[in-house]
Amino acid sequence: MMLRAEFTTEPFEGEGEPPAHALAARDCLLAADLEPDFGPLGTAITADRERLLPALAEVLDKALAAGANRITLQVTAEDDRV
Repeated sequence: MMLRAEFTTEPFEGEGEPPAHALAARDCLLAADLEPDFGPLGTAITADRERLLPALAEVLDKALAAGANRITLQVTAEDDRV
């Protein structure tokens, strides 16, 4: 089953470099050999369930450890059977 996840880490820090918690989240996905769409207001990623769910658990852990105080996550199943 393919999943699409979209998440935002907070707090936002305005203009300039992305905050450490956003970079930590992105780096977890890259380390899992996934290709996130990383942007100023959030990150999106599509991958198979078996690869994405463990990576998202790591994203939550690492982003919180790097200073996130809120993570908003939406996961959508992109499978016709759902």
